[in-house]
Amino acid sequence: MSHAHHHHHGHSHAHAHVPQGVSGQTMGIAVALTLAFVLMEAIAGWAAHSLALLSDAGHNLADAAALGLSWYALRASNKPSHEGMTFGYHRVGVFAALGNGASLLVIAGIILWEAVERIRQPDTANGAVMIGVAAAAIVVNLLISTWLRKGAKDDLNIRSAYLHMLGDAVSAFGVVIAGVLVAMTQTPLADPVVSLVIAGLIIYSSVGVLRESGTVLLEGTPAGMDMPAVIGAIKSVSGVLEVHDLHVWMVGPGVVACSCHIVVAEQSIREGQQVLRAVVQGIHERFHITHTTVQVEAEGCDANDMYCMGQKFRAGAKSAESR
Repeated sequence: MSHAHHHHHGHSHAHAHVPQGVSGQTMGIAVALTLAFVLMEAIAGWAAHSLALLSDAGHNLADAAALGLSWYALRASNKPSHEGMTFGYHRVGVFAALGNGASLLVIAGIILWEAVERIRQPDTANGAVMIGVAAAAIVVNLLISTWLRKGAKDDLNIRSAYLHMLGDAVSAFGVVIAGVLVAMTQTPLADPVVSLVIAGLIIYSSVGVLRESGTVLLEGTPAGMDMPAVIGAIKSVSGVLEVHDLHVWMVGPGVVACSCHIVVAEQSIREGQQVLRAVVQGIHERFHITHTTVQVEAEGCDANDMYCMGQKFRAGAKSAESR
């Protein structure tokens, strides 16, 4: 659309924001399967006096909460936008990822505390039970990770749940190693030491999710976005002399927004619209920016000088009519 002061705004909207390959039904099954396994692992850990198994059960419980949040966020992100929420509910997934990352830190803190206490007061665990239950945990977590893998690439919410499951598969492997050491050497320290390693892995896996969630909520530039390249792509469009006030930010999973001002030579409305469309289409195709607003300014006019902009607009309109 065009305005009387020769400022044109172009909008590009892509609607394929829902992560492909991860359905609400898949997430629901993953939550139920994880909760069932948490109950079994907690009982086995208590019976075998294994802190590593109880730690892994706690991590799995956090996984169940993470999957539940992701499931809800997946459903909420499909709700249509309206006047009160013009971008829709895409950031529900970002809040879910933030909650998942924070929950991982809490679980890691509890495991660290319990591991230190167990080192101070050793208690020999049942190695055979540790090995069997942890091996089953690896299978369950890898199965759910496979379900989530496809959607994890482009969706921060799904990726946070995916990292939960992968992290727990790794920690379960650590429990297997601890179980072997306990069974072979009867040393009580293997169990809490592996628990400390599990806590470290949990903290490591949460940092990236928390950082990316914070960047989105602070409307920072999306990870991997090459801003000089974006500027270069806009300036390479025929008719564009300069670009300024460029902002690129992520609204939610798969929704990247951009706004900028471009300076063009004095021209007709039709020519201005062609330049605008070329800019919007170019950055959408190259950088996957789905929502773009471009304001066009005539060369030689201050952006705030309405009289000058109006004169330029009228000159351009008359030129178009004469042709």
